[in-house]
Amino acid sequence: MQRLQRLVQAPFTLVFPALVILLAVFGIPTIQLFLESVNAPNFSLQNYTSFLGQYANIKVLFQTLEISAIVTLVCLLIGYPTAYLISTAGRRARIVLVVLVVIPYLTSALARTYSWIVILGDNGLINSILMDVGLISNPKPLIYNRIAVYIGMVHIMLPMMILPLVSVMMGINTSLIAAAKSMGARKSTAFWRVYFPLSISGVRSGSLLVFVICLGFYITPAALGGLGDAMLSTFIASQVATGFNMGSVSASSFVLLAITIVLLSIFGLNLSGGQDPAPKAGKRWPERAGILQMIRTYLSELSVASRAKRWPVELYQATDDLSLSCFAAPAFLTIVILFLLFPEIVVIVMSFSDGATLQFPPTALSLRWYVSFFSDFSWYGAAWVSVKIGLWVTFLSTIVGTLAAYGLSRVRSDLRSTITMVVLTPITIPVIVVAVASYFGLANLGLIGTETGIILAHAIGAISYVVVIVAATLANFDRRLEQAALSMGARPLKTFIRVTLPLIRPGILGGALFAFIHSFDEVVSTSLVSGYSVRTLPLKMWENIRNEIDPTVAAVASLLTLLPILWIIVLYVTWWRARAPLGAPLDVQA
Repeated sequence: MQRLQRLVQAPFTLVFPALVILLAVFGIPTIQLFLESVNAPNFSLQNYTSFLGQYANIKVLFQTLEISAIVTLVCLLIGYPTAYLISTAGRRARIVLVVLVVIPYLTSALARTYSWIVILGDNGLINSILMDVGLISNPKPLIYNRIAVYIGMVHIMLPMMILPLVSVMMGINTSLIAAAKSMGARKSTAFWRVYFPLSISGVRSGSLLVFVICLGFYITPAALGGLGDAMLSTFIASQVATGFNMGSVSASSFVLLAITIVLLSIFGLNLSGGQDPAPKAGKRWPERAGILQMIRTYLSELSVASRAKRWPVELYQATDDLSLSCFAAPAFLTIVILFLLFPEIVVIVMSFSDGATLQFPPTALSLRWYVSFFSDFSWYGAAWVSVKIGLWVTFLSTIVGTLAAYGLSRVRSDLRSTITMVVLTPITIPVIVVAVASYFGLANLGLIGTETGIILAHAIGAISYVVVIVAATLANFDRRLEQAALSMGARPLKTFIRVTLPLIRPGILGGALFAFIHSFDEVVSTSLVSGYSVRTLPLKMWENIRNEIDPTVAAVASLLTLLPILWIIVLYVTWWRARAPLGAPLDVQA
């Protein structure tokens, strides 16, 4: 009995359920896909040579890399100054700004994509305003082109760039900048030589995360782009959906996966939010770089005298750029926040239109499309299916993910990092690869076209989110509290329930919330696994967006846009209730 109890308490036993689900649904099918791609047991590279031998495939592959790289660069150029301004703002302003960034991050990507269709379409907001003003007589082609794809993808990925940067920048000691300035460094020099190197881990993590996720984008390019803007994920999904060659699909998926693995191997993904150590200079520099360094050093020495004379004057001199900084920074932040929130606001307003088509501003206000949603079984039935699946995914992933995070917190650091990266694989590689592997894994289990199959397909990603959030909570957990309870005779299970669980409850609820959001908004895996027999709300929305069947989708998108506000309130109440007892007086009873 004691041996069984020790086995249950072992860290690897707690991680085991998560690894079983991951291996059954994703790990083993991925290995099978690789074997299929090399024509096992004959083992040849015919599928890869066939893929690389077709000009259309090469074009789509390079187009995928180009779109992902440009979106990542734009997100970095916008996200870095935004994160800097947020991290240097006052405490209350910083909280408000982070919430405004988190709201679109929690909003359904499908709803955000639809909002840009409403804005950029021929009868959309921009064309309607330009025609009403008289600047144009016919609608301009603002949609179904590459620019629309860039706008939609940047809008979706920008919060994912800003949040890691803010997390890293909040940990930078700003007194180092003041020290650099006190020693004669200019503001730009202090920034580039001190602040930027300390924030490089956030730049690396945010850029890598955005680029890898962009590689697997499917919905946004298909909805906003034209025929010449297809990405490799669209090509793979179409092959799976319409009678396909398994070897060809496997090769295409592994080409995308290989790119991701190479990037992750070279740059790594710092999920801890910590800062990188100081960069080390290489032992061997090219001769040209050495010459340029000598010239730079010589010129710097020539300017030492002039800088030494100027420094005492500038040290105590009042800055004269206050007017510019006071207006430029708030203006920039306002533009970025409006870019993130305005599309959702437009959809919410247009959803109250009384006309047969959506208009902004509406000529008359009405609940017509909301009534249509709640009176049409195809809509509210699909919503109920999504809610039901989301609750099961939340229940499963919260339990399994919490146990895995708790077990990982008690293993050696080297094993912890390895196992953690394995558990987080479903959210660190392109979603189309995860979807294809899940499809074949669930096909092996006979679960295609069932709600159970969709639950398992969603659970592998949801477990990853729960592990990340709960592990972050456990990182700040004082294990001496558990040891104190054990020393006073409490059993391990009772110690976990009475001591550990209440202290990490906010992280568990936050992980559960993200698990539900992940499931409720999932489209790619669901479209492959459902087999057209299980219709979730995102699938119903995607069908209406592609075919422009019913403006009811605007009401659905507005409801999904308002949900993040509810999520924020739930998280706030959870954390507030968790912190409230800390300051409450003790109620000691005899």
